[in-house]
Amino acid sequence: MGGASGTEDTEPAGPVTGSPSGTPGDGGARERARADRARRPVAAALMLGMGLAALDGTIVATAVPQIVGDLGGFAVFSWLFSGYLLAVTVTLPVYGKLSDTFGRKPVLIAGIVLFLAGSLLCAAAWNMAALIAFRVVQGLGGGALQGTVQTIAADLYPLKERPRIQAKLSTVWATSSVAGPALGGLLAAYADWRWIFLVNLPVGAVALWLVIRHLHEPARPRPATRPRTDWAGALTVFATGALLLTALVQGQVAWPWLSAPSLALLGASAAMAALTVVVERRAAEPVIPGWVWRRRTIASVNLALGAMGLLMVAPTVFLPTYAQAVLGLGPIAAGFVLSAMTLSWPVSAALADRVYNRVGFRRTAITGMSGALLVLLAFPLLPFPGSPWHPALLMLLLGAALGLFQLPLIVGVQSTVGWAERGTTTASVLFCRQVGQSLGAALFGAIANATLASRLADAPVPGLPEDLDGISQALEAPAALSSAATDYLRRAVDGATDHVFAGAAAAAVLALLVLVFMAPRRFPVLDDGTRSGPDGT
Repeated sequence: MGGASGTEDTEPAGPVTGSPSGTPGDGGARERARADRARRPVAAALMLGMGLAALDGTIVATAVPQIVGDLGGFAVFSWLFSGYLLAVTVTLPVYGKLSDTFGRKPVLIAGIVLFLAGSLLCAAAWNMAALIAFRVVQGLGGGALQGTVQTIAADLYPLKERPRIQAKLSTVWATSSVAGPALGGLLAAYADWRWIFLVNLPVGAVALWLVIRHLHEPARPRPATRPRTDWAGALTVFATGALLLTALVQGQVAWPWLSAPSLALLGASAAMAALTVVVERRAAEPVIPGWVWRRRTIASVNLALGAMGLLMVAPTVFLPTYAQAVLGLGPIAAGFVLSAMTLSWPVSAALADRVYNRVGFRRTAITGMSGALLVLLAFPLLPFPGSPWHPALLMLLLGAALGLFQLPLIVGVQSTVGWAERGTTTASVLFCRQVGQSLGAALFGAIANATLASRLADAPVPGLPEDLDGISQALEAPAALSSAATDYLRRAVDGATDHVFAGAAAAAVLALLVLVFMAPRRFPVLDDGTRSGPDGT
């Protein structure tokens, strides 16, 4: 790449977004302190925005009974989550390209306004259909928040300081994700479920004010021709993602995998993907440019983080069920088992620069994912029923390993492109991670259901539920079953969780193979302010 330093350990500092001037490298402590003070309000706005996007992905979970009791719509309530996830995921590439074309600030402001408007509409919803529609509006804003916040963080700090802001964002994301269900349950129980959405308004208003007041993007030379927005490409990307993710989210939930709806959605998504390729090849400024996949560094990071999204489903989705059904913990205690991962992840991320500055981005990520693989393989070896500290310790180790894996890849790939390509690159990474999570939820859900169905079919104990829907009800009221039936069900859930973690270990192997055989040994880091060519050379 033009302007590449040839190494992946250093990146000279350049213009800093949100500061009056850059950090020219003269070693002046006073100048660095002034720049750091100027960045603090913007960094605060980024953390508030990241917290909003993460919180709303999980806060609704524990309030579903109250929402359904008030609005009805039990048969479709799962779309409160699916609709938000779909909107966030499919808009990430679009917002990434828009931020590269028109700047980060207008995209972030539009995202915050859209998110707050969706929150206000959700609080005013009069039935389940309206609430689902307004959750989609929230997700449209959430997509702008996720991608643009990460991109501005890379613009705001040079490579040597970037782990600091990324560690803070990781801490906010992890804390908000884990605290979401607890906060949602408290608001639904002691106030009203509508406050779940109203609490976003003051937080978002502060973030919006900070962005408008303190985010000052450096002046860029005006292009010779007026930027052309690829709206056709944006529409086809949105349609492809919506069809594919709907098939993945609803498969084996609303209908069987091999049913007509699943096959129709998968076929339509494949056809729309082909149309997207045709449209993007003809576009002057495509939403998903070909260089995202032609450059080894970006393509390998996309695939590796997609695999990480896949394996993350095992602890975040299935571990709470395991903790309650197998270990006999309550919902709050089960949440603490999972939260152990959020304690070590940001600490590991904050220390990751000390590793990759010595051995490089790729080797650091390989080390982290190797540790994650060992942890995932250790989970099926836990005794039954075991003690809560066993999975909590594994989650602590898993968080440390994944922090060492994810942050070097995000920092590294952002540092291989210039300002004009950083939004698109960041969005492609986050998009692949989100798609990996959706695919993992569908794949591991199918694995768990197949294991449980097989155990029920071959059960030597009478009085067990006849189908999968009855398992959770039976475990919530164990007094209705004999001790032998309860023990058998718990062992069945334990076996299903073991199989899911084995699948997650396979995803970790996939990530390692991508890094070992596809990722370049050295990430071609650019000097700050340098723009790479369209072909990465």
